[in-house]
Amino acid sequence: MKKLSIALFAVLFLAIAFLYFLHFTGKKDSKSVKDPGQTAVQAQGIAFVNIDSLIYKFDMFFDRREELMAKQKKAEAELNSKGTLYEKNAKDYQEKVSKGLVTRATAAEMEQALYQQQQELVTLRDNLQSNLLEEEQVMNRQIVDYITTFLEANKSDYNYQYILGKSFGSPVLYGDSGLDITQKVLDALNLKYKAEKK
Repeated sequence: MKKLSIALFAVLFLAIAFLYFLHFTGKKDSKSVKDPGQTAVQAQGIAFVNIDSLIYKFDMFFDRREELMAKQKKAEAELNSKGTLYEKNAKDYQEKVSKGLVTRATAAEMEQALYQQQQELVTLRDNLQSNLLEEEQVMNRQIVDYITTFLEANKSDYNYQYILGKSFGSPVLYGDSGLDITQKVLDALNLKYKAEKK
């Protein structure tokens, strides 16, 4: 979860920096300045969402997490199966050597085979852990991208110039509860996601 917070913080920081850059370096078009008599709604300024609440209550997060947990269980089962086989072979080797049932040359071959099997087991474990970690990072980026894309596509519904992401350790240390649109965004996200799943 700590890695998720760090990844979200980095993505949100970059998004905020990009929006800040666009806002202050963009060309000012005289046509974009609205006449007070126009009926178009002006953007209200800044709002925020609680990123942790938004992600952990988002249905997409639960679905992706279940997929990841299934992959993790499968990887653990594969690792346990190979680990059990290694332990069986090691016990067999020790038994044969202690009883003097094999020659020294055969014992050396068995020992070498056990060492190789152990190295393969360590490599498999490391690869499985690395793959699962990478999949978790991709999952987190996909969820944040989905949320960001949703907010950009529906910006007229929220009518804010900036929507900040607030979480523990983020640059947003305080936000007035009147500016918190987490539940509104969460409801809309879940509605859209459920419709897409069907």
